[in-house]
Amino acid sequence: MVVVRGGGIAYADEGLYERDDMGVLWKRIGMSPGKGRPEFGKVHFLRQRRAMRKLLCQVCGGPSDRTGEGTLWLVGEDPEGPELWEPGYVTTHPPVCVPCAVMSVGACPHLREVYVALRVRAFAPVGVHGALYRPGEAFPVAYDADGVTFEDWRIGWVLASQLIMEFQEFTVVDLEAEHATYLADGR
Repeated sequence: MVVVRGGGIAYADEGLYERDDMGVLWKRIGMSPGKGRPEFGKVHFLRQRRAMRKLLCQVCGGPSDRTGEGTLWLVGEDPEGPELWEPGYVTTHPPVCVPCAVMSVGACPHLREVYVALRVRAFAPVGVHGALYRPGEAFPVAYDADGVTFEDWRIGWVLASQLIMEFQEFTVVDLEAEHATYLADGR
């Protein structure tokens, strides 16, 4: 149960690991490693946050692909879209390894339609996405879902479900060429 406490929200029975190092409250979720099938479009909150923080592949959970050119990310954007040409692009999708990137563009319904592979050299976590709450009569009331930066006054009123990463320096790359290099290097 979510309650109002200290100028924001908290769990009535909050444990030590339900907030991150920024003090953000995270949504609770069960863990069953190795069980089930991929559910495209449904994000496992804890897995997403761990993959972002540790730069793990969002598909297999192993290390993401990192070279001197940067960390490999796939984003479901139009390569001609203006949002990809300036620093400040944000995403909730963790990085990937090359084999999983190749598999994903064929298996994920969203990526089959449009995607861009990026080598990201400079990036930083800038906020969270989640349910926004406001005070209610007896308990806080969820009223919206949105991304909130760590500096936003609403950060104490969000029940986070995804970490947001901002790309400051990146290059669009050809995934087929990345795959060919990966195979040639025997990685």
